[in-house]
Amino acid sequence: MSFPKQFTQPDKQNVRFQVVFRSHLSFAVVMAGALLALYNVRFWHSTFAALWNGSVMDSLFIASLFVILLILYSSFFLLIPGRRALKIVAICSFIIATFASYSADTYGIFIDRDMVRNLFETDKREVGALLNLRFFAYAALLGALPCFLILRCHIQPYGITQRLKHGILFLVGGTALCVFLVFAFSAHYSSFLRKHKPLRYLLTPAAAVQGTIQYARSIIPDAHANLLVDKTGTTIRPAANAGDKPLLMFLVVGETARAQNFQLGGYQRPTNPELSNIDGLFYFNNVSSCGTSTAISLPCMFSHLQRDNFSVSAAARTTNLLDALKKAGVKVEWRDNNSGSKGVSARITTITYSPNDYTDKCNAESCFDEVMLKGLNERINATREDTVLVFHQVGSHGPAYANRYPQAFEKFTPVCRTNELNECTDAEIRNAYDNTILYTDHNIAQQIKLLQSMSDRFDSLLIYVSDHGESLGEKSLYLHGAPYVFAPDEQKKVPFMVWMSDGYRKRNHVNQQCLKSLLSRAYSHDNLYHTVLGSMSIKNDVYNKELDIWAECRVGANDS
Repeated sequence: MSFPKQFTQPDKQNVRFQVVFRSHLSFAVVMAGALLALYNVRFWHSTFAALWNGSVMDSLFIASLFVILLILYSSFFLLIPGRRALKIVAICSFIIATFASYSADTYGIFIDRDMVRNLFETDKREVGALLNLRFFAYAALLGALPCFLILRCHIQPYGITQRLKHGILFLVGGTALCVFLVFAFSAHYSSFLRKHKPLRYLLTPAAAVQGTIQYARSIIPDAHANLLVDKTGTTIRPAANAGDKPLLMFLVVGETARAQNFQLGGYQRPTNPELSNIDGLFYFNNVSSCGTSTAISLPCMFSHLQRDNFSVSAAARTTNLLDALKKAGVKVEWRDNNSGSKGVSARITTITYSPNDYTDKCNAESCFDEVMLKGLNERINATREDTVLVFHQVGSHGPAYANRYPQAFEKFTPVCRTNELNECTDAEIRNAYDNTILYTDHNIAQQIKLLQSMSDRFDSLLIYVSDHGESLGEKSLYLHGAPYVFAPDEQKKVPFMVWMSDGYRKRNHVNQQCLKSLLSRAYSHDNLYHTVLGSMSIKNDVYNKELDIWAECRVGANDS
């Protein structure tokens, strides 16, 4: 089959800086080719690395893959009716491709529904942390410039019959060619589709468009969207565990802290010098997150819905751990030094921290986590009832790790001081990240010391768990948010620890030797809901003793 000439230069006396396309088809093919060639560098690089072994057949397969994708992308543009609509869709495609390409090329980020959710649910501080000269270069050269050129394009009008003829010939011929190529390289395509599924999330802008559609569908309200379902039923607090003092729990939610860099878990660097010297601290070294991003993990870890049954929409319509604590008569407060609770704290007292309000504990981008200790002593002194205080840290949030800790905690040097990680060595990135863990160690230690100082007034405990981990360049991946099924352990394995006061341990008959025997067992965010309820001597209809981590060490155990 033959195709119309792609474009000609118009009469210079009529239009300046304009390219004329003689058909809808020629415009579609050029747009598709530009997207595949210029905006999919990471996709092609990863595909070559996974499937090219130097043989002629491997090279021909890569070429066939480009042809098939060119046909698919061109076919998408051919489905757009009208010349003006086609140009608008092309501009939108290039804008989406620009941001997706920047994310993939710079950080190796996969684009799926959850990554799109992260984008829509982030705040201006997190967005600002990702802006740099490289981003603006992408925006100008791959975003603004192509959009300007598309605006200067002119698609000549032609009859509907001719357009249908060209379209049908292309679609029929293209489909036949695709089928032939798939059969000709069936072994390669089988490997590509089955063993290398993550590659599809790097395909720009297809993956981003698909993820956006899936995200939009997930947030469309249904008839029951405003109904909050409470499945907890009757709440019980056994009188046998009552004591003379109020119970006080600090529940610390870490941000982007990965287990691999915690000294308590076997990391060779001294990233936990203070916590390592605290008696009665128990570190669990095999804990997995519910997701690889805050937007997923945070509502999931506070929900009684286990990861296999979890969805953001279902969690939003169901009461969570904080609601269960409040229902049981516990005073609950959320202290947020991050980008919000993702709806988790919607029905309890919430305190947020802004750099404008705490200039001595903040920089231009965010506040240091120690800001959440301000006024805490006074807050606790006013407490006369069982209380749970939740601290949502900014922790180790990247890519500007060096902005997450005061200068006094820069022990590991030299550090990466830019959010353009490609300009830093792996050692500089890891140094900056390890300093954030060192600072987290200090803050948790300070909280434990505060609880220790109040042991005459409270029976207390502290639980710390991070929402997800982080990639620091392993397998050329950075940051987090990879699709869970393909995500590396660096993004899924999280630190989890508990400290109990002597009064709390004796009151609840917690056997320390039993606790030590649990430290290497496999746990996950699924355990948090039930462990917190059990630790506060609360039971309801969804409480599951089997998921309460130290229930077996608390019930029927001897003092030790």
